[in-house]
Amino acid sequence: MPLDSRITEHRNPRTTRIDLATPDEIVDLMSAEDRSVADAVASQRSEIGRAIGLVEDTFRERGRLFYVGAGTSGRLGILDASECPPTFGTDPAMVQGIIAGGTPAVFRSQEGAEDNPDGGAAAIDERDVGDKDCVVGIAASGTTPFVHGALLRARERGARTIVVACTPVPVGITRLVDVAIVAVTGPEVVTGSTRLKAGTATKMILNMLTTGALIRIGKTWGNLMVDLQVTNQKLKDRGERILIETCGVTRDAAQELLASAGGSVKVAIVMHRASVGRDEAAKRIAEAGGLIRRVIGDP
Repeated sequence: MPLDSRITEHRNPRTTRIDLATPDEIVDLMSAEDRSVADAVASQRSEIGRAIGLVEDTFRERGRLFYVGAGTSGRLGILDASECPPTFGTDPAMVQGIIAGGTPAVFRSQEGAEDNPDGGAAAIDERDVGDKDCVVGIAASGTTPFVHGALLRARERGARTIVVACTPVPVGITRLVDVAIVAVTGPEVVTGSTRLKAGTATKMILNMLTTGALIRIGKTWGNLMVDLQVTNQKLKDRGERILIETCGVTRDAAQELLASAGGSVKVAIVMHRASVGRDEAAKRIAEAGGLIRRVIGDP
């Protein structure tokens, strides 16, 4: 196979006989390769930290974060975006995922959609991206035209721009972005299958971007998920357990407190710890920029 400049397309010399391996041996081979992923992500510590700062600034300015990708990269962006509202109580518009080929591509590959840079630019225009927003282009191989087109148009419209890749990206791309996060994960177990190590690294990085930025704007109290949306039994139970732990109340009292706070764990905590009503608690939280540590101290 001719050598491709993209490391994600290189053949992995450690897995050339994987088709002869037993199931246990396949597990061993894949596990050994996956152990390198965390180190690849850790190598981008400074870049990821800078990117978290950009996303934090975006959120503080009431801007939006957009993930743009194709295939696995696009699906990972949509996954991260979809998990922010239940975890952190964010508006669904705050973090959005854009995938080449649109919604059908989430479930089935839309061949050719990723090769259209104009499609990426159009997606940015359709969402009226502006200078308060941030666009993260996700391209494991660093060469996806749809992502390039989106980043270029986002830059033209004044948005903050970030690229996430798992192989060195062309200079033309680095010039389009404020931060380039390049976690080189090496050749895949199955040549070119970036849903594997590259996909794992990408998931880790996206976790850090949103979680880090949302923590910074007060979506947690310590490491407690105090801005979660109580939308199902599991989250209701978690909210009640947080109140039991931080307020020293019984389960029944936690349920009553959560109900009186309109389902907001954060408001319920301030109501109890500061001995104030719901409106006053909400007012104090707003005045503290959402950081309840500034209102009632440590958990």
